[in-house]
Amino acid sequence: MKTDPVSSAGWFGDFGGRYVPEALIGALEELDDAWNAARSDEAFLHDLGALHRDVVGRPTPLYEAERFSQRVGARVFLKREDLAHTGAHKINNTLGQVLLARRMGKSRVIAETGAGQHGVATATAAAFFGLPCVVYMGATDMRRQHLNVVRMQMLGAEVVGVESGSATLKDAINEALRDWVTNVETTHYVIGSVVGPHPYPELVASLQSVIGDEARAQVVEVAGELPTEVVACVGGGSNAIGLFRGFYDDAGVRLVGVEAAGEGLDRRNGASITRGRPGVLHGARSLLLQDDQGLIAHAHSISAGLDYPGVGPEHSWLASTGRATYVTATDDEAVAGFKALAETEGILPALETSHALAHLLSNASSGTVVLGLSGRGDKDVETLAELAP
Repeated sequence: MKTDPVSSAGWFGDFGGRYVPEALIGALEELDDAWNAARSDEAFLHDLGALHRDVVGRPTPLYEAERFSQRVGARVFLKREDLAHTGAHKINNTLGQVLLARRMGKSRVIAETGAGQHGVATATAAAFFGLPCVVYMGATDMRRQHLNVVRMQMLGAEVVGVESGSATLKDAINEALRDWVTNVETTHYVIGSVVGPHPYPELVASLQSVIGDEARAQVVEVAGELPTEVVACVGGGSNAIGLFRGFYDDAGVRLVGVEAAGEGLDRRNGASITRGRPGVLHGARSLLLQDDQGLIAHAHSISAGLDYPGVGPEHSWLASTGRATYVTATDDEAVAGFKALAETEGILPALETSHALAHLLSNASSGTVVLGLSGRGDKDVETLAELAP
């Protein structure tokens, strides 16, 4: 694995850190020590590689979307994480974390989920290793992602609905953290994105970096050159960080993260970098949506995976240094992105990914683009059907 852009204290520039109750410090230190030992252990890396190959189905293809490319004016390659087992990039992280949890002797795993894909992937990994699993999910998300709730239950997970707050991802994380504090000796919390206290942002990013490592090698082989631009949707941001990390050292490659503008930047949205300010949420300092009193604001997006009022600290660092550019797409633009890929390529993308597709549709592009197709859109069919005239 490559060296990661994080200090030993878990900071990405001014962002990151560890802001948690004292009861969790020992568990985080235990996790940090276990991860540092595992990532340099050939046996662990062999087992992880075997899981990637035999369970996830890696490497995932890099697919040239020729008809979509004609529509946007650039040569677009899709990194097909939608073809990974369970239908999204989330499985890369959950199998790695549950493998690590077993190494640590934990007998139970918990997770939070928004769009449900992380919950499905955690339930899958737990079933594979024979561990009990509890997934916390906002009641709002449970209604709009009912298919994934059923999938988690079929995999043997207990799905706990969260009614507090906006009843979405932020609130599910709050409940999962409460569970972890109570059961910290026996339980591993499988955080689903590059958020949370150190070492989670770095741990998740490292497990997802397989996406960017594969994509870089694949595009050079197929296109004969590095891409002009690498594009991915950003909520918490694990699929984007996983893809971006493969190109950090390629100064000529533009990294573009696409946030959820929701109903518009002057209305309800999920654009934590574009509209946020520094603050602390869920154990880390990052850019957050806040009201005039500094309280965490409710986020909104048509996609359940992007309605989080914060973002991973590594993204905040990338934005502050200028290494990555962050733009936005509205709900309506995301729906247009979904329809465009479906009609030109016969692929139903997740509504999260559709924000990245929307960016290419609405902005003049040229050259070669690698776009992270982070998940498939089966889970969003009901949401989209409700919008049909």
